[in-house]
Amino acid sequence: MTAADDTTIRDLLLATRRIAVVGASDRPDRPSHGVFGFLLARGYDATPVNPVLAGKAILGREVAATLAAAGPLDMVDIFRRSAEAGAVVDEAIALGAKSVWLQLGVVDEAAAARARAAGLVVVMDRCPAIEWRRLNLPARIGA
Repeated sequence: MTAADDTTIRDLLLATRRIAVVGASDRPDRPSHGVFGFLLARGYDATPVNPVLAGKAILGREVAATLAAAGPLDMVDIFRRSAEAGAVVDEAIALGAKSVWLQLGVVDEAAAARARAAGLVVVMDRCPAIEWRRLNLPARIGA
C-alpha cells in the first residue's frame, strides 16, 4: 500500500475543481451527505451520483444516475463498500478522472494499484473533510 502523503493530499485538494461523489445520500444524517455539503461549501463543482436518487436534488445539485453522466471530472470520491469500489475506480480510469478518493473504511488495494498504474492520484481510507481541517487549508479553494 502506498499511502498519499500530506503534500499529495494538500495539492490534490487545492488543484481539484470537479468532483463526483459516488454514493451520495439525500439523508442529512449520512456521512456522504455531510461531506458533499462540505465540498460544495469549499467551492468545488460537485455532483452527487446515486442511481436510486437520479433526477432528484441533493443540496441543490441534481443527482446523476451514473459516473459518466457526472463528467467531465477531476476527482471521484467513493462512498461505496470496499467490495464495490473497484468497479467505480475502473470507471473513473476509463472516464479520464485525475484522481480517486476512497472514503474512510473503503479499501481496495488492487483497484488503487490499477488507478496508480493509469496515472491517477489515489487517496484511500481517508475523508477529504477531515484532511482539509487537519491540513488547515483555506476556507475555499482558490482562496
